[in-house]
Amino acid sequence: MDRYLVINQARTADPTPYEIKLAKAIEAVFGSGVHDLDGLVHDLDGLVRGLNASGIHAPDAQEWTAQSFTAEMRRIGA
Repeated sequence: MDRYLVINQARTADPTPYEIKLAKAIEAVFGSGVHDLDGLVHDLDGLVRGLNASGIHAPDAQEWTAQSFTAEMRRIGA
C-alpha cells in the first residue's frame, strides 16, 4: 500500500490570506520553470522576477533571502 499525505491533512486551521497569497506567488514562480531555492528568491529574467518581484515581502518587510524563505516555510509548516 502506498502512503501519501493528503493536501492540508497536517494543517490544524485554514490558510490565512497571507499564506494563500504567498502560495500563489510561489506556484507562479515554479510554473515559470524555476525549481530551486535560488531561482525562487532571485530575479531570473525580464519575464520572471522571482518571489521578490511578486509584491509579497518577507515577514520582516524586507526582500526575501534563502534564509528568510526557509525560516518562513518552517514557521508555516510547524
